[in-house]
Amino acid sequence: MTTAELIQQEGPLALELEYAELEQRTPVVEHEDGAQAPAHETEAERHTKKERILALYNAGLTDIAQIVRRVGARPSYVAQVLQQAGHLDGYFDLYTTTAREQNVYTRFFRNVLSFRNLEAARESVQKLDRLYNYFERLGDRAGQHQAMVLALTGKNRARWSGKLEEAQVFSEWLAAH
Repeated sequence: MTTAELIQQEGPLALELEYAELEQRTPVVEHEDGAQAPAHETEAERHTKKERILALYNAGLTDIAQIVRRVGARPSYVAQVLQQAGHLDGYFDLYTTTAREQNVYTRFFRNVLSFRNLEAARESVQKLDRLYNYFERLGDRAGQHQAMVLALTGKNRARWSGKLEEAQVFSEWLAAH
């Protein structure tokens, strides 16, 4: 099957694109207190995003994409709210804490990632490098991959936090591996 056929066959991609387009076109009204909300929202629906996410989930809407569409939040935020409430397991993205059990390798990488300053980023990369080499000696490609994923996570988190020098430390390690 070609990529084009796969994309055409898979409905969720088209559905996600539709959600993205709709989110941009949703009219917004300003309430008396200055808060902005979608025009179709009633006073009864004016709750925090977290409250609305949980209410939708508890009402039977369990598809994250549909909740995202209705609430206007990022998928990672919706997933985080549902995880904290105990409704969702196994979701991980850039902003998921590395302290949460993700897979069998999590225990090796707990408290390894830090980029509060250049020294912390360098220490993180040294730890990642030791773990990467350990898994290489064992012939464990999945363990090596986990080290690379964590380095990429560190790079991206530092980058999006405006810590470009710290992000570069992770980037250089990734380029060498």
